[in-house]
Amino acid sequence: MRMTSETVADGVREQLFTIGEIPGVLWTPAGGPGPRPLVLIGHGGGSHKKGWEVVSRAVPYVTSCGFAVAAIDAPGTGDRPEHPEVRRLVAIVQAREAAGEPVGPEWRALCETVASQLVPDWRTALDELRTLDCVGDGGPVGYYGLSAGAETGIRLVADEPRVTAAVLGLVGSEWLMSTARRITVPVEFVLQWDDEGSPRDCVMRLFDALGSTEKTLHANPGSHFRVPSFELDSSVRFFARHLGAAGGS
Repeated sequence: MRMTSETVADGVREQLFTIGEIPGVLWTPAGGPGPRPLVLIGHGGGSHKKGWEVVSRAVPYVTSCGFAVAAIDAPGTGDRPEHPEVRRLVAIVQAREAAGEPVGPEWRALCETVASQLVPDWRTALDELRTLDCVGDGGPVGYYGLSAGAETGIRLVADEPRVTAAVLGLVGSEWLMSTARRITVPVEFVLQWDDEGSPRDCVMRLFDALGSTEKTLHANPGSHFRVPSFELDSSVRFFARHLGAAGGS
């Protein structure tokens, strides 16, 4: 891991880093070493590691809970090099959406292409982040990801035992059903009732498939990008409950 920049504002330290070709960002409290819980945030489609939906969640996790928070760019986004296959599939999907047509099998191919690289990259990042004094090794890890962040997140949470709690949602892909059954950690799952991209019945089936004994469905009216701000407050309480506090249980 190589830190490429560091800034401090309002009690939050932001450090940009690279791990080989993986670009990422880490937010921690400005003072004090670890150990502390770590939350990984997966960004949405077309966004990047410092997109508004990532930063708006990362800062409260740091300031309210004392957590460390990290995000990395998905293939072909942010500071990553262009990914020809991702670009090709995105172009097909966008053209079909613009024409009012079903997105077709290219949507699943796009999700699987991204996840096939991003899940191993998350594991590599997790290995390195836990060697830092400001994070520490052996502490609890959470994952937050909606929409495209949940497409990858469901795969990661199902197969990465270090992740012990997750906030997921805004996704209802049928191909994730068997993977969701392998998830056994506590999950808070977000659904937008009028989501144009993820119909509510598909999202609820995926929620039902989760193998977790502790899982909660948070359904709100509105479209895909209209998740109420109070759901952020709920995720803060969820992670505080399941990950504990910095320096304690």
